Amino acid sequence: MTRGSRDALRSLALQHLSPEVAEKWLGLLRPGVRLEAASDPDGGVGRLGGLPALPASAEWPVWDGHGPLSFIAAVDCARLPAAALDIDLPDAGTLLFFYFDGQVDGGEALVLAEDRDSWAGARVLYVAADDEVAERDTPPGLKPYPTVPLAARVEMTATEPWHPSVRAAFAPGAPMGNGYNHSVCSQEFLDALWEFDDEVGHQIGGHAHSVQNPVEIEVAEAILDGEGSWGGPRVSEEVGNWVLLAQFDSEDAAGMMWGDGGALYWLIRPEDLAERRFERAMFTWQCG
Repeated sequence: MTRGSRDALRSLALQHLSPEVAEKWLGLLRPGVRLEAASDPDGGVGRLGGLPALPASAEWPVWDGHGPLSFIAAVDCARLPAAALDIDLPDAGTLLFFYFDGQVDGGEALVLAEDRDSWAGARVLYVAADDEVAERDTPPGLKPYPTVPLAARVEMTATEPWHPSVRAAFAPGAPMGNGYNHSVCSQEFLDALWEFDDEVGHQIGGHAHSVQNPVEIEVAEAILDGEGSWGGPRVSEEVGNWVLLAQFDSEDAAGMMWGDGGALYWLIRPEDLAERRFERAMFTWQCG
């Protein structure tokens, strides 16, 4: 929902919350890596668009029955300030993000968290640092996105007050995904957070900047596949099993537009991240 330095967020919180509530809210912040267009193409941590470098043995990701996925972004784990994060990223190698963006079918098929048959339409590939790789041309029907090199900086991230982690801290039992009677849900505080940082942006780790309701709720509901009701304990518990791996916003410089100014999100369970099982990452997207 919001990113910035801890000091700046503390100052903002103290303007709208009591000191006790402000400190408790600050304790829920998580470090994330903000990715922004870099002026030096050789000094960044990754890039949007362009062509991926893949091992000879790796096949280009395909959604069976629909077609090849578009290459969205590459992140060089060795260049990330990963030690500052609270997720267990690899210390070397490259993460490659692919998404079925509708180029080959005119946008007919959609990749949706709630549609299990569409899960193959988004993929994360991990390429180890010692793998021999070569730049791979796009399959027929796909046009690569313009390349935008990315620089990184660590910021603290805050999530929505109706996120289960914040709700549990300030109003256990309050409806999930909705506001409740507490100062962290006051319109004054929400407006101040929005004015402080209203950009979704590109990010690794930290709290997701959801365009709508928390993306973790969407993923939890998709995983449970109807076994847990909205606002119920099973969905709330499942939400806690997922962390943000990466989010990529719409980006004019790369010619990327996800719906109506939306964003792409990949989430993963911490245990799968620790074991480098990136094929188990879950995807969702949101737009205004």
